[in-house]
Parts: sequence; C-alpha cells; structure tokens
Amino acid sequence: MTPLSQKEVESHLESLEGWSYNEDAIHTTLEFNDFKDAFSAMTRIAFEAEAQQHHPNWFNVYNTLEISLSTHDAGGVTEKDFKMAKTIESIVSEN
Repeated sequence: MTPLSQKEVESHLESLEGWSYNEDAIHTTLEFNDFKDAFSAMTRIAFEAEAQQHHPNWFNVYNTLEISLSTHDAGGVTEKDFKMAKTIESIVSEN
C-alpha cells in the first residue's frame, strides 16, 4: 500500500472536521461528557478497528481521547486511515 501525498491527505481532510495532518499521521482530539462515555466510544472503535485490521494510536485521560492514524507498514497515511477515521466519526456522531 502506498502512502498518499500531502496534497491527497489535505484533500481527504476537507471531509473530516476536527482532523489534522502532521508527522505522517492524521490526528483528532475528542471530548466526551465523562470517562464512561469516552471509554464506551473507545470500546466501539476497538471492535471496528479489529474488523478493519487497522488499529489507532490513542491516548485517553478522563473524558478526552486523542487519536492518531497512520499505516505503519506503508510509512504514512493511506486510504485505510481515512476509512478508519470515517468509521470513528460515525461512532462518535451516534453518541
């Protein structure tokens, strides 16, 4: 799988509010009502990540979840990352 160019990444980001690109990954920070809601979203994301065989790097403190996506074996951002990002957005919008 070939990484996308910076121009391609930036074009894809136009359809994802709150996501940015740096250090060969796309990133977002999500805030929930409380830890329970954050953890619930993480659990739902984990099941989808496993189904897609594409796992995020993430960091959680209380109600905040920071997510970074890149395709490590491709050395950058690929279509796979944007598919996962859209899945995450779908999950979060349901909360």
